[in-house]
Amino acid sequence: MDSNSDVLDSISDSIIIKYPRLTNHLQQLTRQVGEIFDSFMKGWIIALEIRDFETREHTERVTNLTLQLAHHMGLNGESHNYIRWGALLHDIGKIGVPDAILLKPGPLTKEEWDVMRQHPVYAYQMLVDVTFIGPAIEIPYLHHEKWDGTGYPLGLKGEDIPLSARIFAIVDVWDALCSKRPYRDAWEREQILDHIRKGSGKHFDPKVVEAFMELITGYD
Repeated sequence: MDSNSDVLDSISDSIIIKYPRLTNHLQQLTRQVGEIFDSFMKGWIIALEIRDFETREHTERVTNLTLQLAHHMGLNGESHNYIRWGALLHDIGKIGVPDAILLKPGPLTKEEWDVMRQHPVYAYQMLVDVTFIGPAIEIPYLHHEKWDGTGYPLGLKGEDIPLSARIFAIVDVWDALCSKRPYRDAWEREQILDHIRKGSGKHFDPKVVEAFMELITGYD
């Protein structure tokens, strides 16, 4: 063998050939763990929905559109599943935000925004020890980072921000501006698209903006 990789591949192939029942058992066990985690994750989401009913429809919409955009950019397979989990859990940290702020029927004060901006940190604290989630944590923790480094909670810049979080950031802003809030009406479609274009290279990754524009022109 020329490398350790070749050795591992050979061993893996040997196991599959000689122990097909063991291989099938491991695949079944992996599926079962995934199903258990899905159920656990849905429990977290329901807990947040009980506090903020608008969360449910928003979560479903942004998850679906994020997966479409990820697929449009060539992200499939295992990464697709992690992105789905991350999108579903993106607001889970808001469980740690007081009701007086989370459910306030109007704009937040500076002090209230300081508290609200802690929700990605709360998400990280909740999920960091859930090892099965893997890179799915990138979206709930880092989707408020900005391309120019002015985001939060870490102030990451450019490609230091994981691609999944860069993809989700655009979808999250799109859906938020499409939606009516107690303190403002929903924006018009072209107004939102113009806002996202102007955010290219500032708030958003220019390549993701380009892909989003390609996708959204055919998205109803």
